[in-house]
Amino acid sequence: MRRYGPPAVLQLERVTLPALADGDIRVRSLASAVNHSDLEIRVGTWRIRGDDPFPYVPGLEVVGEVVATGAAVSDFRIGDRIITMMQGFGGVRAERPGGYATFATMPAATAAPVSADLDVHAVAALGLASVTAFEGLRKLGSLDGRRIAVTGAAGGVGSAAIGIARAQGADVVAIVSRTSQADYVSGLGAVDAVDADAVAAGALGEASLDGILDTVAGAGFGAYVAALRSGATLCLVGSVGGHHVAFDTDYLYDVTLTGYSTESLDSAALRRAMASITDYLRRGVLVPPAYTLFALRDAAAAHEALERHGVQGRILLVPPE
Repeated sequence: MRRYGPPAVLQLERVTLPALADGDIRVRSLASAVNHSDLEIRVGTWRIRGDDPFPYVPGLEVVGEVVATGAAVSDFRIGDRIITMMQGFGGVRAERPGGYATFATMPAATAAPVSADLDVHAVAALGLASVTAFEGLRKLGSLDGRRIAVTGAAGGVGSAAIGIARAQGADVVAIVSRTSQADYVSGLGAVDAVDADAVAAGALGEASLDGILDTVAGAGFGAYVAALRSGATLCLVGSVGGHHVAFDTDYLYDVTLTGYSTESLDSAALRRAMASITDYLRRGVLVPPAYTLFALRDAAAAHEALERHGVQGRILLVPPE
C-alpha cells in the first residue's frame, strides 16, 4: 500500500528485505490470514501510526518456515515452523512489514512454535482469530457445563470460538447473520443456531445465557445484554456490526460487560494460547474454521470477498511456490 483507499491500492511489489538483527528470525511465508482489521486499515478508518507510514505492507499474522536466524537466537532453528501475530507486525502499530509477503522478519521473541505434524492451513485459519477467541473466552471464566452464545459465529473469530468453547465443555449457541450458515456452525459444534434478526426480536429471551462472546456489537447488543443470567459476562472482541450500541442499563446491576483486544497481546499470551489451540486441534476436539485460499498477488480480490461477506470462516493468502 502506498496510500489509503479501495482494494486496488494493494499492489504486489519487489522490495529489499531488512537486515537481520541478532534477535531476529526470517521466515518464508506459508499462509497469511486476512482480517477485518486489514480492511479498516486499508481504507483509512484506522490510521497507521507514524508521520509517514507508506509504503506499508499489511498483514497482522503469518505462519511460516524459518529460513534464517540472528546470532542471538536459540529458540528456533532453520526449518522450524512458527506463527507470529500483532506485537508490531503490520497493524496500526506497525514496527515492521506485515504478513502479506513471501518473506517476513521479526524478533524471535514474538513468535510461537508450530509443530510440523499439523496442517499449516488449519493452523493459519485458526491463527489470530483463534487467539482472539481464546483470550476473549477467558474473560467469561470457566466454561465447563455452561451455556454461552457466540455472535458473528460464521466469521473467523466466531468460528474459532465455537470450537474452543466446545473443547472447554460449553454448550454454544451460534448467532449467525444468515440462516444458510446454520449447517456450517453446527458442524463446528454449536448446539443451536439463531439468526441475528431473530435475536433483535427477542429470540434469545431474557437471562438465558451464562456468557456471550460478541464479535459484532451493533443493533443486537441490547438483546445480548438482556440475555445474560445473573453473574454472567459479555466480552466484546469486535464491532463489525457498528461501534454505537444501545441497551437497558437496568440489566447492568448483576452482569459484567468487558472486552478484549489483541493489541495487548504479548509473547507469553501468544504461546499460552497457541499451545492450547494446537493441542485441541491435534486431539480432534477443535474443528478448524473453513478457509478460502487466495494467491498473494490477488490480495485485492481477497479484500473484496471479505468486504462483501462472500466467505465463511477465513481467507488465507498463499505465496507462490
